[in-house]
Amino acid sequence: MASWNPDAPCSCDCFVSVPPASAIPAVIFAKNSDRPRDEVQEVVFVPARTHAPGSRLQCTYIEVEQVSKTHAVILSRPSWLWGAEMGANEHGVCIGNEAVWTKEPVGEGEALLGMDLLRLALERSRSALEALHVITGLLERYGQGGSCREDPAPFCYHNTFLLADRTEAWLSIGTDISAEHSELRTHALAQGWWGGQGTFDFAQVFSLTQQPVRMEAAKARFQAGRELLQQQRGGITAEVMMGILRNKESGICMDSGGFRTTASMVSILPRDPTQPCVHFLTATPDPSRSVFKPFIFGAGAAQAPQVLSPTFGAQDPVRTQPRFQTQVDRRHTLYCGHQVALGLMESEQDRGQQLRQKQQDLEQEGLEAARGLLAGEWAPPPQELGTLFQAFVERESQVYA
Repeated sequence: MASWNPDAPCSCDCFVSVPPASAIPAVIFAKNSDRPRDEVQEVVFVPARTHAPGSRLQCTYIEVEQVSKTHAVILSRPSWLWGAEMGANEHGVCIGNEAVWTKEPVGEGEALLGMDLLRLALERSRSALEALHVITGLLERYGQGGSCREDPAPFCYHNTFLLADRTEAWLSIGTDISAEHSELRTHALAQGWWGGQGTFDFAQVFSLTQQPVRMEAAKARFQAGRELLQQQRGGITAEVMMGILRNKESGICMDSGGFRTTASMVSILPRDPTQPCVHFLTATPDPSRSVFKPFIFGAGAAQAPQVLSPTFGAQDPVRTQPRFQTQVDRRHTLYCGHQVALGLMESEQDRGQQLRQKQQDLEQEGLEAARGLLAGEWAPPPQELGTLFQAFVERESQVYA
């Protein structure tokens, strides 16, 4: 079992809106990734690939069997690991993970991280339902375990996932259960967690009887998020979701102790399969002072170098044994510029306001581009769509320069 750190985050915050709650005929996905304060999160584009029979794949800690074909993905991930905190694939599947602590023992032995499972599901799925089956199949075969933080002291937790595509979303369950393992209830009975009578509430049965103190804060954030969504029901847009992710009063935009929101993502997944999905990613911490930049899968899609962290090969602390005995500088170019901008926002009011205004103007351009694209008012060639994120990253970098 992992020890509980009083500065440990209780979880991230994931949101989803499906029509008719959405203002347009689209599923809208959103997530704040709440992680150790100084952890750098990069945005990584991985193109679709084919793989030779019998290929093996190195994840964060262990190898797994590779499949014959993997889909193109855009990932927002802590730069020291293989998996991701959130991301999307070329077929309009989005996934975000959440840390949870339950009655099930947490494995410190190295296996697949929840973040590895997230990336594997995106690379191997064409729908949210297929992603669900990929995660459960891999979990059953390889297990989940290993430290989820770049630190010599192990920090381990279970994961839940919010999975969405153009038509539906799969999320945490209580009594409304759409699918379950054939031995779920017999396992709960055998462990003495459920009496076998009455309604089976998965969350209640598997949750810890005595929750850590900070889990109470998570409940408050959950309630605040629910209320913020309800206030906009029928009118939820990507911009509304961004506003919710920026809400500091509720703690959804986290800045507490050793943890903060290190990256954020909002995705528009239109019901119409002829329309492109639009994914907005910050690649920087604190969404209240960051720019959500649009990414669209297209012919010209490629890695934006300014949001890619440096690599350290075999000398990386995650690769050497024992792990995490040294520290390296994983800051990417945009992260460094953004950190300087945050300092100016805090120390020089006038310059800080000017920088924030430039951030807001740039973000509005991205939102307007997405609106025009989905309304049929803007139809650029696929090559231009694929380079949209790169263009916005370059312009944000110029703001900080």
